[in-house]
Amino acid sequence: MERVGCFQFVAEPYLMDCRGRVTMPMVGNYLMHAASGHAGARGFGYSEMTERHTAWVLSRLAIEMKAYPKAYDRIKLYTWIDEVGRLFTSRCFELMDEEGNTYGYARSIWAAIDMQSRRPTLLDIEALSPYIDPRPCPIEKPGKIQPVEERTEGVPYAIKYSDLDINGHFNSVKYIEHLLDLFDIEQFMRQEIGRLEIAYMAEGKPGMPLALHKEEIASGHYGMAICSEGKALCRAAVTWR
Repeated sequence: MERVGCFQFVAEPYLMDCRGRVTMPMVGNYLMHAASGHAGARGFGYSEMTERHTAWVLSRLAIEMKAYPKAYDRIKLYTWIDEVGRLFTSRCFELMDEEGNTYGYARSIWAAIDMQSRRPTLLDIEALSPYIDPRPCPIEKPGKIQPVEERTEGVPYAIKYSDLDINGHFNSVKYIEHLLDLFDIEQFMRQEIGRLEIAYMAEGKPGMPLALHKEEIASGHYGMAICSEGKALCRAAVTWR
């Protein structure tokens, strides 16, 4: 089987934002769909992991967009594994239009956890390694994100039904959605998000009291966090252009 997977989408109008473009959270959904489909077709998807009482969890994600698809644009999304270690594997993505022009790239880091203990489990390096591909992904790898939660006042939020994933936890794309809602609509009308990076640090569960934090660290560059009782569930960095 091919090491690089290709998934195709149409940017439907009902998925557009008020500017008529695909949103960053929707890009995140495309990435999750492709990651799940690529893994499933190669024997380490949701069903196979569930049989082993394990599950994939997203640890870090970095997305860089040059342009955003508009209504009815046809999107080709390529995904491949570029590194496999004992506890983490790295997956890359490239989003392109029909003519082969690149919308953007993404890098992600995943771990497998035991579904009962919620502790990391060792990856099957031998089984995953044949799918490693040298296709380039020319963006910075996810790095350390500066904490801002101790210097800012958080906006309270309660996890709701629509925030939950199949495991009953805060959906990874919903983290992004709620953090971006901290920006004024006018900012989205004037600028584009060039890079978003997020580090997932703990699972969000129903009933958790949350606080959403945002601070402008430099012109156009923001540090962000979602916390519960002083503990960061995630930290993010957003750069506008």
